Amino acid sequence: ERAMNDEPVDYLVGLAPFFSMMLKVSPAVLIPRPSTETLVEHVLQHARRTPGFANPRIADVGTGSGAIAVALAKQFVKAGSEVTVVATDISEDALAVARENAAEQGVADRIDFRQGDLLEPLRGERFTYLCSNPPYNPDHEWDAVEPNVKDHEPTLALRGGGDGLDLIRPLIAGAKAHLTDPGQLVIEGAACQRDELIRLAEEVGLRHPSVLVDHEKLPRVLVADG
Repeated sequence: ERAMNDEPVDYLVGLAPFFSMMLKVSPAVLIPRPSTETLVEHVLQHARRTPGFANPRIADVGTGSGAIAVALAKQFVKAGSEVTVVATDISEDALAVARENAAEQGVADRIDFRQGDLLEPLRGERFTYLCSNPPYNPDHEWDAVEPNVKDHEPTLALRGGGDGLDLIRPLIAGAKAHLTDPGQLVIEGAACQRDELIRLAEEVGLRHPSVLVDHEKLPRVLVADG
Protein backbone atom coordinates (compact mmCIF):
# COMPACT_ATOMS: atom_id res chain seq x y z
CA GLU A 1 0.00 0.00 0.00
CA ARG A 2 2.83 2.41 0.81
CA ALA A 3 4.51 1.68 -2.50
CA MET A 4 1.26 2.37 -4.33
CA ASN A 5 1.30 5.79 -2.64
CA ASP A 6 4.65 6.50 -4.33
CA GLU A 7 6.92 5.65 -1.39
CA PRO A 8 10.14 4.27 -2.93
CA VAL A 9 10.51 0.52 -2.55
CA ASP A 10 14.22 1.04 -1.76
CA TYR A 11 13.24 2.91 1.40
CA LEU A 12 10.63 0.30 2.30
CA VAL A 13 13.20 -2.52 2.20
CA GLY A 14 16.09 -0.30 3.36
CA LEU A 15 18.40 -1.36 0.54
CA ALA A 16 19.32 -0.17 -2.96
CA PRO A 17 21.56 -1.74 -5.63
CA PHE A 18 24.65 0.14 -6.79
CA PHE A 19 27.73 -1.10 -8.64
CA SER A 20 27.13 -4.78 -7.77
CA MET A 21 26.51 -3.93 -4.09
CA MET A 22 23.40 -3.66 -1.96
CA LEU A 23 23.67 -0.45 0.05
CA LYS A 24 21.65 0.62 3.04
CA VAL A 25 19.38 3.60 2.33
CA SER A 26 16.97 5.66 4.40
CA PRO A 27 14.96 8.85 3.80
CA ALA A 28 18.09 10.71 5.01
CA VAL A 29 19.91 9.88 1.76
CA LEU A 30 19.31 9.96 -1.97
CA ILE A 31 18.68 6.54 -3.51
CA PRO A 32 21.74 5.70 -5.68
CA ARG A 33 21.07 5.88 -9.44
CA PRO A 34 22.56 3.89 -12.32
CA SER A 35 23.70 7.17 -13.90
CA THR A 36 26.13 7.67 -11.02
CA GLU A 37 27.79 4.37 -11.88
CA THR A 38 29.14 6.21 -14.95
CA LEU A 39 31.19 8.43 -12.62
CA VAL A 40 32.55 5.44 -10.70
CA GLU A 41 33.40 3.49 -13.85
CA HIS A 42 35.21 6.47 -15.35
CA VAL A 43 37.45 6.92 -12.30
CA LEU A 44 38.31 3.22 -12.19
CA GLN A 45 39.14 3.02 -15.89
CA HIS A 46 41.02 6.34 -15.92
CA ALA A 47 43.17 5.29 -12.97
CA ARG A 48 44.03 1.97 -14.62
CA ARG A 49 45.25 3.53 -17.85
CA THR A 50 46.76 6.83 -16.68
CA PRO A 51 50.23 7.12 -15.07
CA GLY A 52 50.16 8.78 -11.65
CA PHE A 53 46.65 7.66 -10.69
CA ALA A 54 47.16 4.04 -9.60
CA ASN A 55 47.05 4.68 -5.84
CA PRO A 56 44.69 7.64 -5.65
CA ARG A 57 43.59 9.85 -2.83
CA ILE A 58 39.92 10.55 -3.52
CA ALA A 59 37.46 13.12 -2.18
CA ASP A 60 33.72 12.44 -2.47
CA VAL A 61 31.86 15.65 -1.68
CA GLY A 62 28.22 15.20 -0.64
CA THR A 63 28.59 11.46 -0.17
CA GLY A 64 24.99 10.73 0.92
CA SER A 65 24.69 6.96 1.26
CA GLY A 66 28.41 6.68 0.53
CA ALA A 67 27.71 5.04 -2.84
CA ILE A 68 30.59 6.66 -4.75
CA ALA A 69 33.11 6.51 -1.90
CA VAL A 70 32.33 2.90 -0.98
CA ALA A 71 32.24 1.64 -4.58
CA LEU A 72 35.57 3.28 -5.44
CA ALA A 73 37.27 2.16 -2.23
CA LYS A 74 36.05 -1.41 -2.68
CA GLN A 75 37.09 -1.68 -6.33
CA PHE A 76 40.51 -0.08 -5.81
CA VAL A 77 41.24 -2.33 -2.82
CA LYS A 78 40.17 -5.33 -4.89
CA ALA A 79 42.72 -4.25 -7.52
CA GLY A 80 45.48 -4.01 -4.88
CA SER A 81 45.58 -0.21 -4.78
CA GLU A 82 46.60 1.82 -1.73
CA VAL A 83 43.50 4.01 -2.16
CA THR A 84 42.29 6.41 0.55
CA VAL A 85 39.02 8.34 0.47
CA VAL A 86 37.69 11.40 2.30
CA ALA A 87 33.88 11.48 2.11
CA THR A 88 31.97 14.57 3.23
CA ASP A 89 28.35 15.53 3.78
CA ILE A 90 26.51 18.37 5.45
CA SER A 91 24.08 15.85 6.99
CA GLU A 92 25.21 13.80 9.97
CA ASP A 93 22.24 11.45 9.38
CA ALA A 94 23.54 10.78 5.87
CA LEU A 95 27.05 10.16 7.17
CA ALA A 96 25.70 7.60 9.64
CA VAL A 97 24.21 5.65 6.73
CA ALA A 98 27.44 5.98 4.73
CA ARG A 99 29.54 4.69 7.63
CA GLU A 100 27.31 1.61 7.89
CA ASN A 101 27.70 0.93 4.19
CA ALA A 102 31.48 1.28 4.36
CA ALA A 103 31.61 -1.17 7.26
CA GLU A 104 29.28 -3.64 5.54
CA GLN A 105 31.43 -3.57 2.38
CA GLY A 106 34.67 -3.96 4.31
CA VAL A 107 36.22 -0.59 3.47
CA ALA A 108 35.63 1.42 6.65
CA ASP A 109 39.39 1.59 7.22
CA ARG A 110 39.89 3.28 3.83
CA ILE A 111 37.32 6.07 4.19
CA ASP A 112 37.51 9.15 6.42
CA PHE A 113 33.98 10.53 6.87
CA ARG A 114 33.70 14.25 7.68
CA GLN A 115 30.71 16.52 8.28
CA GLY A 116 30.62 19.94 6.64
CA ASP A 117 29.49 22.04 3.70
CA LEU A 118 30.95 21.32 0.24
CA LEU A 119 34.75 21.76 0.18
CA GLU A 120 35.07 23.15 3.72
CA PRO A 121 35.86 19.79 5.40
CA LEU A 122 38.77 19.17 3.02
CA ARG A 123 40.80 21.79 4.93
CA GLY A 124 43.20 22.75 2.16
CA GLU A 125 44.09 19.16 1.29
CA ARG A 126 44.70 17.94 -2.25
CA PHE A 127 43.35 14.84 -3.99
CA THR A 128 43.97 12.80 -7.11
CA TYR A 129 40.24 12.75 -7.82
CA LEU A 130 37.66 15.25 -6.60
CA CYS A 131 34.28 13.60 -7.12
CA SER A 132 30.73 14.70 -6.39
CA ASN A 133 27.11 13.91 -7.16
CA PRO A 134 25.68 17.15 -5.74
CA PRO A 135 22.08 18.42 -5.82
CA TYR A 136 21.58 19.66 -9.39
CA ASN A 137 17.87 19.64 -10.23
CA PRO A 138 17.03 23.08 -11.68
CA ASP A 139 13.87 24.84 -10.58
CA HIS A 140 12.38 24.75 -14.09
CA GLU A 141 12.45 20.92 -14.06
CA TRP A 142 11.18 20.44 -10.51
CA ASP A 143 7.48 20.22 -11.41
CA ALA A 144 8.24 17.30 -13.73
CA VAL A 145 10.03 15.28 -11.04
CA GLU A 146 8.14 12.10 -10.22
CA PRO A 147 6.19 12.03 -6.91
CA ASN A 148 8.17 9.06 -5.58
CA VAL A 149 11.27 11.28 -5.77
CA LYS A 150 9.87 14.73 -5.04
CA ASP A 151 7.75 13.70 -2.05
CA HIS A 152 10.06 11.18 -0.41
CA GLU A 153 13.76 11.69 -1.19
CA PRO A 154 15.63 14.50 0.62
CA THR A 155 15.13 17.83 -1.13
CA LEU A 156 18.53 18.88 0.25
CA ALA A 157 20.11 16.22 -1.99
CA LEU A 158 18.08 17.08 -5.09
CA ARG A 159 17.49 20.78 -5.71
CA GLY A 160 20.30 22.98 -7.01
CA GLY A 161 18.60 26.36 -7.36
CA GLY A 162 17.34 28.26 -10.39
CA ASP A 163 19.61 26.64 -12.98
CA GLY A 164 20.61 23.74 -10.74
CA LEU A 165 24.20 24.94 -10.42
CA ASP A 166 24.16 26.61 -6.99
CA LEU A 167 26.37 23.89 -5.48
CA ILE A 168 28.22 22.90 -8.63
CA ARG A 169 29.63 26.39 -9.23
CA PRO A 170 31.64 26.51 -5.96
CA LEU A 171 32.82 22.93 -6.49
CA ILE A 172 34.21 23.79 -9.92
CA ALA A 173 35.59 27.13 -8.73
CA GLY A 174 37.45 25.51 -5.83
CA ALA A 175 38.60 22.38 -7.61
CA LYS A 176 42.12 23.46 -8.62
CA ALA A 177 43.01 24.27 -5.01
CA HIS A 178 42.14 20.70 -4.02
CA LEU A 179 43.64 18.73 -6.92
CA THR A 180 47.12 17.25 -7.11
CA ASP A 181 49.15 17.44 -10.31
CA PRO A 182 48.03 15.29 -12.03
CA GLY A 183 44.49 15.36 -10.71
CA GLN A 184 40.94 15.27 -12.03
CA LEU A 185 37.53 16.72 -11.21
CA VAL A 186 34.56 14.39 -11.82
CA ILE A 187 31.07 15.80 -11.14
CA GLU A 188 27.60 14.54 -12.03
CA GLY A 189 25.13 17.10 -13.33
CA ALA A 190 21.92 17.41 -15.33
CA ALA A 191 21.83 16.84 -19.08
CA CYS A 192 20.54 20.38 -19.64
CA GLN A 193 23.71 21.78 -17.96
CA ARG A 194 26.24 20.22 -20.35
CA ASP A 195 27.46 23.36 -22.09
CA GLU A 196 27.50 25.43 -18.92
CA LEU A 197 29.50 22.77 -17.04
CA ILE A 198 32.18 22.89 -19.73
CA ARG A 199 32.16 26.69 -19.75
CA LEU A 200 32.52 26.90 -15.96
CA ALA A 201 35.43 24.47 -16.01
CA GLU A 202 37.20 26.41 -18.74
CA GLU A 203 36.57 29.69 -16.92
CA VAL A 204 38.58 28.57 -13.86
CA GLY A 205 41.43 27.09 -15.88
CA LEU A 206 40.59 23.39 -15.68
CA ARG A 207 41.97 21.53 -18.69
CA HIS A 208 40.31 19.30 -21.27
CA PRO A 209 36.76 19.51 -19.87
CA SER A 210 34.26 17.08 -21.37
CA VAL A 211 30.92 15.59 -20.38
CA LEU A 212 30.43 11.81 -20.41
CA VAL A 213 27.13 10.19 -21.31
CA ASP A 214 25.41 7.83 -18.88
CA HIS A 215 23.61 4.52 -19.50
CA GLU A 216 20.70 6.43 -21.04
CA LYS A 217 23.07 8.23 -23.44
CA LEU A 218 22.47 11.52 -21.63
CA PRO A 219 25.38 13.95 -21.02
CA ARG A 220 25.74 13.82 -17.25
CA VAL A 221 29.30 13.61 -15.91
CA LEU A 222 31.76 16.50 -16.17
CA VAL A 223 35.41 15.43 -16.32
CA ALA A 224 38.21 18.02 -16.23
CA ASP A 225 41.93 17.89 -15.46
CA GLY A 226 43.44 20.16 -12.82
